[in-house]
Amino acid sequence: MLGARIEVTDLQRPDGPLTFEVVVGGGGSATRHEVTLSQEDFERLSREDETVEAFIERCFAFLVEREPKESILVSFDVSVIPRYFPEFEETISG
Repeated sequence: MLGARIEVTDLQRPDGPLTFEVVVGGGGSATRHEVTLSQEDFERLSREDETVEAFIERCFAFLVEREPKESILVSFDVSVIPRYFPEFEETISG
């Protein structure tokens, strides 16, 4: 979805993976998603000096380019994206 507005909020949970709320807006509606990310995946896939929030935003930009925001899972870990889009890791880390 071109022109989608993506807002990322860090939910700062003390234990477990990095957790974020992501709101994807556009087309007169918005969807909400809870996304987790391991530190290992962040370090492996992110760009040099990229914030975690910027990385999550790029992940969602990748997703909304390929499917309607309403089709994105409500809750998921970034590690599941390659199951649906095998090109994810190569594209996102490039």
